[in-house]
Amino acid sequence: MPYDLIVIGSGPGGYVCAIRAAQLGMKVAVVEKENTFGGTCLNIGCIPSKALLHASELYEEAGNYLDKMGIKVGDPKLDLPAMMKFKDAGVEGNVKGVAFLFKKNKVDTFHGTGRIAAPGRVEVKSADGKTEAIEGKAIVIATGSDVARLPGVDIDEQRIVSSTGALVLDKVPERLLVIGAGVIGLELGSVWRRLGSEVIVVELLDRILPGMDSEVCRQVQRIFERQGIRFKLSSKVASIETGGKKLKVIIEPAAGGTAESIEADVVLVSIGRVPFTEGLGLEAAGVKIDNKRRIIVDPHFATNVPGIYAIGDAVAGPMLAHKAMDEGVAVAEILGGEAGHVNYDVIPNVVYTYPEIASVGKNEEELKDAGIAYNVGKFPFSANGRAKANLQTDGFVKILADAKTDRVLGVHIVGADAGNMIAEAAVAMELGAASEDIARTCHPHPTFTEAVKEAALAVEKRAIHM
Repeated sequence: MPYDLIVIGSGPGGYVCAIRAAQLGMKVAVVEKENTFGGTCLNIGCIPSKALLHASELYEEAGNYLDKMGIKVGDPKLDLPAMMKFKDAGVEGNVKGVAFLFKKNKVDTFHGTGRIAAPGRVEVKSADGKTEAIEGKAIVIATGSDVARLPGVDIDEQRIVSSTGALVLDKVPERLLVIGAGVIGLELGSVWRRLGSEVIVVELLDRILPGMDSEVCRQVQRIFERQGIRFKLSSKVASIETGGKKLKVIIEPAAGGTAESIEADVVLVSIGRVPFTEGLGLEAAGVKIDNKRRIIVDPHFATNVPGIYAIGDAVAGPMLAHKAMDEGVAVAEILGGEAGHVNYDVIPNVVYTYPEIASVGKNEEELKDAGIAYNVGKFPFSANGRAKANLQTDGFVKILADAKTDRVLGVHIVGADAGNMIAEAAVAMELGAASEDIARTCHPHPTFTEAVKEAALAVEKRAIHM
């Protein structure tokens, strides 16, 4: 008997889609090419990187800040293999959790590379070369993304690494050169800087974190520089010479000019990610893709071929696990006859550096480009009681509200725990809140969240503690 739904890929979008479809009474199969479930996020992305970010933050805190609080621990000693085991344990717990959820929801799983042989038919080729075919009324492609490659630079995952290799280094590099000042480069650069590396970040553009609010980027760059990270902006890596004991990285100004050479022990290539859509049989099935190899879908996640759908990093939009999850739920509900929907105006984005950087909605540049009049409310953590007591005063909250309606259009936070605080802003925006609504909501004292309330008050120039 054919399945109601076949999901190709078990990352955040795929496994959530499969579980929601099963909840709605569908007979579901999942095809996964790796030995473990969870995709990039759980295995070699979000989860392991957050474990190392957390551990390295505590290591730095023990070495530099506990003494100020009257806690005498001496110089901490780094046991990198033990830290890696801690990271691996977190990954194992999460991927086993997905396997448990599949069993709980009676989702059938197939390990192997999936290829669409025809609408309603998926061939699964296992590692030993055996092929089996499964049939389903609908197919959802949730194959995620892969590391973007830099032309002329071969990633060996030893000395020239992607995010995958940067999560399993067996020793702390004396000097780490990061290509790309985006989220992955800054997060993993932060990990190894805390553990003892000298970190240099090379970015083609004239700013870090492309796409984020420019004021946020300027402030956090200064914070990162105080922490010891060096930036070479408006610069590009022309080549990497691998013959010597050290890597020799040739860097040129983006606009042209005199090149310079920098030695490094490890180079991290983190210039973004690209949709993983190769080998799926899309061309043979007639599924249309765009010039970035993203699968083209309509507002209901349907491709041009009836019965074939796509979500997550394989389609347009921010490459974020939670965006894929929401799309997975939405497409499952649509297939189940319900009104699945994703509000792309309220997709939070978090950079898990220290301090964290979080945003939702529009930034100032986007509002200016769109000709939308807006008011700004800002409040610094240096004026927040909890932040001062905890010695965590870096950063601020910024709220952008429509000048006519006061509806919140965007919220940007730099500070400790920003990734959790942004959820309040997302809920407010999802419900169409005005800055006045946030301002009049009682926030607990003393907490970092009071800075969100104060920023909302500042929209009308009536912040209390500033």
